Amino acid sequence: MEFRYLGHSGLKISEITYGNWLTHGSQVENDVATQCVRAALDEGISTFDTADVYANTAAETVLGEALKGERRESLEIFTKVYFPTGPRGKNDTGLSRKHIMESIEGSLTRLQTDYVDLYQAHRYDTETPLEETMQAFADVVRQGKALYIGVSEWTAEQLRAGHALAKDLGVQLISSQPQYSMLWRVIEDEVVPTSRELGISQIVWSPIAQGVLTGKYQPGQAPPEGSRAADEKGGADMIKRFMNDDTLTRVQDLQPVADELDLSMAQLAVAWVLQNDNVAAALVGASRPEQVTENVRAAGVTIPAELMTRIDEVLGDLPETDGAKTAESMPKQRLA
Repeated sequence: MEFRYLGHSGLKISEITYGNWLTHGSQVENDVATQCVRAALDEGISTFDTADVYANTAAETVLGEALKGERRESLEIFTKVYFPTGPRGKNDTGLSRKHIMESIEGSLTRLQTDYVDLYQAHRYDTETPLEETMQAFADVVRQGKALYIGVSEWTAEQLRAGHALAKDLGVQLISSQPQYSMLWRVIEDEVVPTSRELGISQIVWSPIAQGVLTGKYQPGQAPPEGSRAADEKGGADMIKRFMNDDTLTRVQDLQPVADELDLSMAQLAVAWVLQNDNVAAALVGASRPEQVTENVRAAGVTIPAELMTRIDEVLGDLPETDGAKTAESMPKQRLA
C-alpha cells in the first residue's frame, strides 16, 4: 500500500481508501461486510470512509463492529453529516449547529471511537449560514471529536469560502470528496485548481463509475444478474447515465491498455484517478473480500504518459467535463 498526505496537513492516508456506501448495512450481510473490512486491513488499507446517512446509520454501526479491536491510532476513520437520518424530523438534516453537534455524537457511538480523523460536510447546505456551519465544525474539532474537516461535492466557490472561514477559526479544511473517474471529470477545470491553491486534496468516490469501467457491462446486452445496474436498491439509478452502447463500447476498447499494464479494467480505472496529483485517495467499496484484494493492486501504479493519452483518445468526447454539473447535482433545499 502507498500513502499520501491529505491536503496541506501532516495526516497520511492510504491511497486506496475503503468506503461502505452501498454495501454495509443494506446490500450485503454484516458478516460479509466484516470480511471485506478484514480483507482491506490485510491488504494494508488503513483509511475507512463512511457517513451517517448510509443505510440510515447502519453502515457506521457495521464499520464500528468490524474495526473493533484494531489499534485506533493505526487507523484513519472518516464520516460525514448532512443528509436526513433517524425519523427525518425538521432538524434531522442539514448543517445547522444543532444537527452537526447531535450527529457527531451519534456517529462516534456507532463507530465505537472517541474521535474521527476527518468529519465532512456531505453536501453544501443552502439553508444554513456558512458561518454557523463552520463554527460548529470548529467546535467539534476543539472538543477533540474530529481532527480535521472536509467537504463533499462542493463547488470551487464554496470551497474557497469554507476554507477562508475555517482558517479564521483556526481549524484545517483539508479535503474534498467528489465523484471522479475517466468518465466523470467535472472537477478538473475549477475544483482541482482551487483545491491545489488552498491546500485541499480530493478523496474521490466512484473511480470505477459505479462498475461501468470494469468492462462487465456489454453493449447490446442486459446487465448481469446481481450487478449494480440490475439492482434498484444498489445504485441502478445512478449508473443509468453510463448505460448506453456508445459508452460501453468505448469502455471495452480500453481493454488493450489494461492488458499492456497487466491490470484488470477495474485496477486501470482506480490507477487512472490516482495519476492526478491532487487526488489523495480513491474510495473503493466491495460486496466480496476478493474485490478488495483486486482493487488494491492499483496502488503505486504509474500509467505512462503515452497510455494516458491513448485512454483519452479511446474515450474521445465521451467524458463529462462540465464543471457546472457539481452545482446542478447539489440539493437546492434540505431533504426533510
